[in-house]
Amino acid sequence: MLSARNIRVDIGGTAILHGVDFTARPGQVTAIAGPNGSGKTTLLKAVTGEVPSTGDIMLNGYDTRTLPPWQLAAMRGVLPQSTVLAFPFTVIEVVRMGLLRGTSGNHDRRAMDALGLVGLADYAGRYYQELSGGEQQRVQFARVLAQVWHPVENGEPRWILLDEPVASLDIGHQLEVMRLLRDYAEAGGGVVAVMHDLNLTAMFADSMTLISGGRVLAHGTAEAVMTDVNLSRAYNCPLRVNHVPDNVSTFLHPAGATG
Repeated sequence: MLSARNIRVDIGGTAILHGVDFTARPGQVTAIAGPNGSGKTTLLKAVTGEVPSTGDIMLNGYDTRTLPPWQLAAMRGVLPQSTVLAFPFTVIEVVRMGLLRGTSGNHDRRAMDALGLVGLADYAGRYYQELSGGEQQRVQFARVLAQVWHPVENGEPRWILLDEPVASLDIGHQLEVMRLLRDYAEAGGGVVAVMHDLNLTAMFADSMTLISGGRVLAHGTAEAVMTDVNLSRAYNCPLRVNHVPDNVSTFLHPAGATG
């Protein structure tokens, strides 16, 4: 399990997170949602150690602040919002960076397998900088998959932690990435994703943490969290949760929109 307790983050003298509690379980897709500036990305960065924080963070029963980097890298892969490379790496070289940090370094085909999953096997020899923003994001996702290829290893779950993984993708590739994350969770791994798209969250998330103003507004199943009251309060605008006829899936429609 991934457990964060009483997480506080101050940046430049400004409090960003105010004693946040957060839990994610293996076998589930857990979404972190909230408006811009709510602290959701900061929470993910605190969990991954990218920003200093106070509080307790445990992953698979280990204190993440005491684990050596190689052990953390073997346990979880992290996909940030964007990645800038200063040197002209090829696509396959970028994906192989995940192998260097993960547990699959002795598998020559792993990088190509990961590229195949994201539909970029034919791009292996191209330079990363030549790709579109969406293609680069999928390459980075392949890198993370290669790093933690097996959702469960030696009896312990592996984790994928992602910050807005579908923000730069078209709808077809958004669904492709979300299905891969769903498959990873169903195979026993843990998935935590910062999400902006509430409809995709409703479709794929098992649990959801809704953050507003650096505090947790609600946590639970996506259906339980995504209520008119919670979402309207978090996003400071009228939102209505609806159900597709003859379907249990929920979807969001701004209350002031027409059509």
